[in-house]
Amino acid sequence: MDPHHPRIPQEHTVSTATDTYKIAVIGAGGKMGMRVSNNLARTDHTVWYVENSPAGQQRTIDAGRELTDAATAVSDADIVVLAVPDLALGPVTADLVPQMKAGAIVLTLDPAAAYAGLLTTRADVIQAVAHPCHPSIFLQRETPEQWADTFGGIAAPQDAIAAVESADPAKQAIVEATVRAIYAPVIDVHWVTIKQLAQLEPTLVETVACMIGALLNEALEETVNTMGVPEAAARSILYGHTQVALANGLRGDNPFSDACLIAMDYGRESIIKEDWKKIFRDDELDKNLARMLHLDHIER
Repeated sequence: MDPHHPRIPQEHTVSTATDTYKIAVIGAGGKMGMRVSNNLARTDHTVWYVENSPAGQQRTIDAGRELTDAATAVSDADIVVLAVPDLALGPVTADLVPQMKAGAIVLTLDPAAAYAGLLTTRADVIQAVAHPCHPSIFLQRETPEQWADTFGGIAAPQDAIAAVESADPAKQAIVEATVRAIYAPVIDVHWVTIKQLAQLEPTLVETVACMIGALLNEALEETVNTMGVPEAAARSILYGHTQVALANGLRGDNPFSDACLIAMDYGRESIIKEDWKKIFRDDELDKNLARMLHLDHIER
């Protein structure tokens, strides 16, 4: 399979694992929790759904799922999935990790709190983190449902990134089976360290890629509202050229013209700071995550 142009598998299931596990979902009625729960409900795993907020509880019930109290759910779970906001992970793990059985796995869905050392840990409980890659812009989509699924986890296949602090292949297998289930359909699971996952998310994809996406929208608004270009014309040329820019820039599909290269140099000189690559330093990563987690600093 061409990693730059992934194809959708001819057939896929929610999980490719043959073994089944006991999985507790904390925050099952939240935005991410509902995505996770919807996919897990289609598997053969034993799943307990935990939700504290009345609105989230109602969403879980409306989806046809039974609620379980947290103590019951985590006490016998092989893996506890924390589908809660980053800022809640500290108190949630402080409450639940002491109640987990020895050898169980606690899985967070974002690396920030784990990297910052905000989670309650136990020597006999394995810490893991996973995050979806979202469907690639180069994915060869084949159905309207796959085109509509820009986030992933519904119809369009995606990769996932995972980290687990255990050398035990059996524990990694549980994490992979869970990751493939909650983000299904999944093509590949890529294994990294928790720090490397934090370098990918936020630095690479939020600090850079998402910022550039927002910048493109600001440029579109400026073109329409300040320069007076008709919006339909501006959107058409921006959407088409964004595809060309990404295909050429990331894959080298077609070389940029000489005139385009000159304009690109002007853009870099006018918009990009010369020292922008400092965001990849450890101290800048700590600074970025501290801001995201509303901390004065991250202790090392």
